[in-house]
Amino acid sequence: MFDSFSDRISGIFEKLRRSGALKEADVDTALREIRVTLLEADVSLEVARKFIAEVKEKAVGQEVIKSISPGQLVTKIVHDHLVELLGKSSPLTPTDKPYKIMLVGLQGAGKTTTAAKLAHFFTKKNKKVVLASTDIYRPAAIEQLAVLAQKINGVVFAQQNARPDLSVQEITDLALQKTKSENADVLILDTAGRLHIDDVKMDELVKIAGTIKPHEILLVADIMTGQDAINVAKKFSETLDVSGIILTRVDGDARGGVALSMRAITGREIKFLCVGEKLTDLEPFDAERIAGRLLGMGDIVALVEKAQENFSQEEAEAAAKKMQEGVFTFDDLAVQMEKMSKLGGLKTILKMLPQSKQLESIMDAQGISDKTVARNIAIIRSMTKKEKKNHKLLNGSRKKRIALGSGTTIQEVNKLIKQYEGALDFFKKMKKHGGIGKLMSMMGR
Repeated sequence: MFDSFSDRISGIFEKLRRSGALKEADVDTALREIRVTLLEADVSLEVARKFIAEVKEKAVGQEVIKSISPGQLVTKIVHDHLVELLGKSSPLTPTDKPYKIMLVGLQGAGKTTTAAKLAHFFTKKNKKVVLASTDIYRPAAIEQLAVLAQKINGVVFAQQNARPDLSVQEITDLALQKTKSENADVLILDTAGRLHIDDVKMDELVKIAGTIKPHEILLVADIMTGQDAINVAKKFSETLDVSGIILTRVDGDARGGVALSMRAITGREIKFLCVGEKLTDLEPFDAERIAGRLLGMGDIVALVEKAQENFSQEEAEAAAKKMQEGVFTFDDLAVQMEKMSKLGGLKTILKMLPQSKQLESIMDAQGISDKTVARNIAIIRSMTKKEKKNHKLLNGSRKKRIALGSGTTIQEVNKLIKQYEGALDFFKKMKKHGGIGKLMSMMGR
């Protein structure tokens, strides 16, 4: 999400930051470019106009602090206004037991998979979850949720042994009974999607809400539908007490303006972003972090969270120690590469780092990509155990065999060996200068 928007915005601010002193004309030019970028990203005209007017009012004539440049100051003003525009989101905190969540939205928005992702999110917080579906209209909708529920530890599917001919009201009653009998912390009720807003189906949702009295009614909206997602949110909110919004297909090619306009136009909080197809691909919405990504400042917090999910502290410390002592083998390198792939690959990691565009350019220039990572893993897997432990054994005939076994060239095998030796040298030098601990301390400062 926001890729093209972020590229253009960060480019605008890069020019501003390079300028020593800013004139009003410089700010005007930058804001005009930002306004066009906002509109092209599908932000509504009303929101874009208001945003630019407020930023200009603060930016022009603003006193510059000695420690920062005028360009940096304008960047901060835009960042703060983006945070305000996106709106801060209060987290879902199950204080009452059971905490009842009802998902609503149009058909095809991704409610069923979102229900499973939400269940996974709560089980990670040690909450017992009951999942249920009142979608008796879409073929295999209930079966789909049942299959997803089986993949998540700590989730109970309410309709596992229920009759297939239950009505919507009976399913709702069953879900409540199951939640109580299981002493579950959270009930997530997936409702039938609507092809369009119609009174009959909306009445059904009103009745369900009256029965379960949900703590949260979350609208699931597809970001790919653009401004229609905002119109849907407004219409649902007129009938139901919608407390928040979950945006799906955020990993697609959407222009992203929906997220920027949603809070300002509907007044409803964005609670989560669905950033992929896996059950783990659900991110709590954080305006500060999204604003940082948009302006090319990265999102180190998200990167750390992803790393914590895939790396244990003990493993990281063990790997660091091996590197420092020069006993880091090709096997260890393959493990780290595989873990990096689990983080979403190089592009995902780069987007979370400050100045990601510049880093991406460097990586492209060096020919480093997710494809090269996969290729290097294949090369390592084609080595013998002895070769992985002692790279000095890799003579010409061995390299030829490894290249054939991995479907690569001898040049590519040589390139990996050279990178590996360079990494070992780097960590040996680091050891002489205080080791990784000192480096981490410097990064913290």
